[in-house]
Parts: sequence; structure tokens; C-alpha cells
Amino acid sequence: MRLLRLEDDGEFSLIEFISDNIPRYAILSHTWEADDEEVTFKDLVKGIGKKKVGYKKLRFCGKQTASDGLRFSWVDT
Repeated sequence: MRLLRLEDDGEFSLIEFISDNIPRYAILSHTWEADDEEVTFKDLVKGIGKKKVGYKKLRFCGKQTASDGLRFSWVDT
């Protein structure tokens, strides 16, 4: 399972958990924008997509995750 972590510098890291020891995480399971405005896994891996409208949603999710006392989130865009 791959989870997102919003780092202190505002960038995202993709962390892969292979074992059953997966930490608690928040789930964002919505697509609110046009398909070409949602940030994809490929965008995150390549470090692109920050100008897409959907990136704001990811940042919000990361900040809300932290304010809820969690470090990781999962997004299905």
C-alpha cells in the first residue's frame, strides 16, 4: 500500500508499506475536478502536477490529516 505524507517543506512523499504493519491514515475518496485537473500517481512520482487544480485538494487533505494527529493519507484520484 502506498500512502502520502505531507512533509514540513510542503512537498509530498509517497511511502510504500509492504507488511501488515500499516499505520493509521486518512482517506480522501473524491474526484472533484475534470480528469485532466486531478493529480495522478504518475504526477506525484514525477514531481509534477502542482499547477493542477486538484493539487490544492491534496494539500488540504495533508494539512487536515496532520491536524487530526495522523501522518499519512490515501487518495483515490
